[in-house]
Order: sequence, then structure tokens, then C-alpha cells
Amino acid sequence: MSFNTSISGLNAAQKDLSVTGNNIANAKSTGFKKSRAEFGDIYAVSAFGNSKTAVGQGVINQAVTQQFSQGNLEFTDNSLDLAVSGQGFFAFQPSLDSSESVFSRAGALGVNKNGYLVNQAGEYLKALPVNENGTLQSTSLATSSPVQLPVAAGAPQATTEGSLSLNLPAGAETPPVTTFDPDDPDSYNQANSQRIYDSLGNPHTMTSYFVKTGTPNEWDVYYQIDDQPVADMTQQTVTFNTDGSFDTASANPVTVTETGANLGTGAGDLSIDMTFRTDSTQYNGPFNVADQSADGNTTGQLTGISVGTDGLIRASYTNGESIPLGKVALVDFRNPQGLKQVGDNQWIESIDSGEPLAGEAGTGTFGAIQGGALETSNTDLTQELVNLITAQRNFQANSRAIEANKALSDTIIGIR
Repeated sequence: MSFNTSISGLNAAQKDLSVTGNNIANAKSTGFKKSRAEFGDIYAVSAFGNSKTAVGQGVINQAVTQQFSQGNLEFTDNSLDLAVSGQGFFAFQPSLDSSESVFSRAGALGVNKNGYLVNQAGEYLKALPVNENGTLQSTSLATSSPVQLPVAAGAPQATTEGSLSLNLPAGAETPPVTTFDPDDPDSYNQANSQRIYDSLGNPHTMTSYFVKTGTPNEWDVYYQIDDQPVADMTQQTVTFNTDGSFDTASANPVTVTETGANLGTGAGDLSIDMTFRTDSTQYNGPFNVADQSADGNTTGQLTGISVGTDGLIRASYTNGESIPLGKVALVDFRNPQGLKQVGDNQWIESIDSGEPLAGEAGTGTFGAIQGGALETSNTDLTQELVNLITAQRNFQANSRAIEANKALSDTIIGIR
């Protein structure tokens, strides 16, 4: 029996060496989780045996368990590289027509020839559906789908709203020329221009002319699109209170229009709701535009993809537009150590792991997502080298025990 006991010790030491060697070999594997060999002693005592004098019969390998502790984050120059800081796994789909999912902590991603985000094994990253404003529609893994980058250019949007916030000089006098003419600077006090867009994405200029009237604290504002004649321009009268604040009783907003025919670009008619903002003032100071805005944009080309800490994937365009494509699906399990390893630093669910629980990064128990970074192996080389020495020592000790048992057996056999 002593031979069997020592042989079990050799097998255990060999298993420990194999596990440690595998940890060391994967010290540079992205998303790798080290393993630990766990052992238990062997006792064979019958119901009527004497446990006080029973001798153990060796050691048995109970399990090789993976340790899902956090690895260090290594920042890269690739914005598509993703890392999870905290709990959770990325979900991947082996093929477009597959209903299966594999799970990994390795987020080294790229784009395949069809524009899908894939890992190094060519598997498709799964994302949860979102609304136009980026809010989540569903946290069910069944509703997730592969992420495909848009191939079309960013669609143009016509300007429909604009606003102005400014200070008009309280000491301004009425212009010397009483009839307003945009070509005559003596017929208005100040002017300001804004960029607007038609339905085809062509840029146009909307100019606001400010004319001090003969009535105290009152101004006329004329809005002109491109070279629009005065007869077609939109006029707005604004008034201010005696303390210089804007009088909210003024007509606001006004609709500035121009026909598609006059635009000359083949686009549709323009209709812009122009708001003279209530934080505008009439103080004893120079004319000053504090803020102005106008929606709409021209045609844009895809410039990049970004991923936020909440996993929101956005496509950015040259026209300033940003479109949400989905939120990276994070998945967790009640018992991660029950996951079945399938290679490539990936796992699939098993009976022991429980069902996958999908969710949004940064909520509940799920960690945050770091774009432009990868999670390195959680292998501690110093500790593994110490384990290697310990396992080697245990192997040698069991080998000596076998030698001692053999010498004792040889002596007994040699007795005459």
C-alpha cells in the first residue's frame, strides 16, 4: 500500500506541475484566468474499522478550479479593444446564423470584411438593443445581436430650430436710414450670421439684423436666408424691461422660411423656428452674442467608433453626428467556476455554472467597460514560480518515498 500512497503523491505533484506550467505558459494570454489544483486525502475505513489507527492511502485531485480574479488593464492604441473592470463576461456568437453564445474576458476586437465587430477567432460580439438616444431597450441576452458598423454615410438633416442669446446695447440709437436694407449698413445697428442646412445637407447662411426702433427698449429683428429679398424676410419685434431683462411677452419663436426653389439646390422648403432666448439682455454694453445654436447637419462620413464605460457603442461622423449602435452585452453567472472551458480563453455555460444573466455595464454587479484597453492574464509569475518549486519538491519527496519502499522490499526479499 505504501507504493500506491507514494504513487498517488507523484500523480498529485505531476498534476500540480501541469496546472502551474499552464498558468505560466498563459501569462501573456489576454483575458486568461489562472487555475488552481485542489487536493484531498484518501481514507478507506470500514464501518467496523478503527479510525484511531487508520493510515491514509494517499492523495486525490479533487478539482482544478479557475480563479476569476481581476487582471491588470493594459491600454492600447486600438479603440475597439475592450476590457471589463469588475464582474462580467463578453458574449460572442460563433456565426451569424448560430443561436449559441460563448463567453470571454478577452476583448481584442476588430472589424471583419462585412463590417461586424469580431474577436480574434472571428466570433461576433453581441450587443443589446438601444433607442435613438442610447437608452437600453432590453437586457435579455435573447434580444442581443452582432454589431455591424454602418456602411452608409451619415444622412443630412435640414435645420428646423435655432436660437440666439445676446446683449443689445442699451444706448443704441435708431439708424440714420429708416428703411431697412440689408445692403445698407446705415439701416441697421448690428448683424449676426449662423450656418444652417437644407434637406440635402447643403450649407446656407441665416443672417439676423438688429434695428433699434423709436420706441424705448424695443428692437426689430430681420432674419434673412442667403440673399433673400426684404419682402420675403421674417421680422420679429422684441422688447426689454426697464432693468434690461428680456420681456417674455415678445412674440417668440418666429418661423423663418425659404422655398426650395429659391435655395437653388434641389432641396425642399426650409422652415426654422427661431427663438430669441429669454436670457438675452439690453445692458449698457457692447453688442455681444453669448450663445447661438441651430440644428441640422450636412452629409457625414464615418470617422470612428467609440465605446463608453456603460458599453454604449457609438458611430461618429464628420458632420458631428453620433449614432448609437447598441450596448455591449455583459453576462454573469451564479457560479463562474462551473463554466466549461472551450479554449481561446472562452467558456460556455454548464449545469454547474447556471444560466447566463445579461445586463448593462456599470449596473448591479456588472463592472464597467474600458475602451482602448485589454485585461491581461491574472497569472502572478512570482507566485507561480514558487508553486513550481513546491510542486517539484513534493514530486522529489514522493520519489524518495518510493525508493525507500523499494529498498525495504528488496531487503525483505533478500532474507533467507
